Amino acid sequence: MNVTLLPADKYIVINKTILTEQDRKILVSLYEPIIGSNAVSLYFTLWRDLDRYTFVSTDYSHHHLMTLLKTNLETIKISRKTLEASGLLRTYFQKKEPNNYVYELYSPMSPKEFFANPIFSVVLYNNIGAREYELLKQEYACVNFSLKDYEEITSSFDEVFKCSNDSVTFEAIGKTTMPLNMQDQVDFDLLLSSLPKGLVTEKTLPKRMRSLINNLSFAYNLDTLKMCEIIRLCINEKGAIDKEQLRMQTRKYYQYNNQGKLPTLIYRSQPEYLKNPAGDNSKKGKIIEVFENTTPYDFLKSKYKTGSPPERELRLLEYLLVDMELKPAVVNVLVDYCLKKNNNKLTNAFIETIAGHWKRCGVETAKDAMALAEKEHKKYTNKVNKVSAKPISNEVPVWFNEKIEKETMTEEESLELESMLNKYKD
Repeated sequence: MNVTLLPADKYIVINKTILTEQDRKILVSLYEPIIGSNAVSLYFTLWRDLDRYTFVSTDYSHHHLMTLLKTNLETIKISRKTLEASGLLRTYFQKKEPNNYVYELYSPMSPKEFFANPIFSVVLYNNIGAREYELLKQEYACVNFSLKDYEEITSSFDEVFKCSNDSVTFEAIGKTTMPLNMQDQVDFDLLLSSLPKGLVTEKTLPKRMRSLINNLSFAYNLDTLKMCEIIRLCINEKGAIDKEQLRMQTRKYYQYNNQGKLPTLIYRSQPEYLKNPAGDNSKKGKIIEVFENTTPYDFLKSKYKTGSPPERELRLLEYLLVDMELKPAVVNVLVDYCLKKNNNKLTNAFIETIAGHWKRCGVETAKDAMALAEKEHKKYTNKVNKVSAKPISNEVPVWFNEKIEKETMTEEESLELESMLNKYKD
């Protein structure tokens, strides 16, 4: 439902779980690199709106949220939808004057559930890199203690408690997480009809198994028939699908068909936590916004008047993102810079040399990449011009300071800048 959100609209918060300080830590370290700081801030604010000892808040207006978060309603609405998609919030709406909303808060996944989730774990790995990912896994790893030489003597309920006629029953609120709400990526009717008859039935695909298949299909971008091929390899003698085998075989299938690489990143844009703060309305700020909110694939494709980038250039993007572990916005800056400096050609050796330098410098944001490109260009130009009788070309991207900060720009420069800013306006 597409509902217009207004500052006067009322809301209450209902706590559907037990929230702890451990949840706060999990949200910051595991969720924030994926959903961004705005969504996490909204979650914490709704949590704060609950009185410490109650499960239902008083009613507030959305102007209250705007004041606390120092942001606009559109940002709040986007953050809310992000929380909903991540399984942290459920929203209900009642049309009135003013409109009423109910926000149900759910717990984040436990670290064990999070790292076992094929979508969250893959996206977190892609967003923070291998080193940070492994450090987080170690931080949340469970201690394995062998109980081989011990005998369990735990008392059962009926050994300790006796029933009585005046006993009171009540519904306790426990730790509650909400499953991810996602449209099916897999056609399960087609899947069942394509698997061996008699061996696989509806019972082979309970709700949890369907959810796992759906998530793996989404994370690895595999269609129904490809998932069917993989599932065939994971059916045991009892006709059940081995979950661990399914995870392993899906990963192996993807890596086999993608030169051993993890799921491709060329269709993903810059992580929220590495984006430039909102509010920079300068020309350069708007260009940074383009770099941050455009996927490397779409950015490269925009350089072609017709058609799509060739396979060789797509592999180069994947190399920069997966092997070099550069962030999407940094890759966009790199592509734009190299095309301008190299006669509109993406030469592997040229772009890899610059990518290696940026990686060693720890560049992760579009702003830092642009600044380093300008600095290195000036240094190289001065060095070459000192030893060469013929000055090198001064052809540079439109976002270089010496170009973009001019009070007067050539008609060609103005057209290039406007084209870049307008291409992704929608």
